Amino acid sequence: MAMNDTYAATEPKRADIDTLDGPAVIEFGAPWCGYCRAAQPLIAEALDEHPHVSHLKIEDGSGRRLGRSFGVKLWPTLVFLNHGKEVSRLVRPVDINDINLALKQIDAVA
Repeated sequence: MAMNDTYAATEPKRADIDTLDGPAVIEFGAPWCGYCRAAQPLIAEALDEHPHVSHLKIEDGSGRRLGRSFGVKLWPTLVFLNHGKEVSRLVRPVDINDINLALKQIDAVA
């Protein structure tokens, strides 16, 4: 699956996330966030190497329950899941190697 370019304004329910099948990355952020915009090329390049990983790009903010359920405090926060279970997370990534390592971790989980 290719990288999503647009933040979803409607967030899925946590129960739906917990039942995801296979590897997935949830990206929490906002379209106006400078840190989020700066990380986009890194995230896109890393995800290009992992086309089977689902990418959910969720707009986060005050009163948004999904981000709070994951304890998100800074943007972007990338939560790496395998079968709905968190394996790794990165906050404000600046190095593609860190993203690639986290992607390899969700691929390695059975």
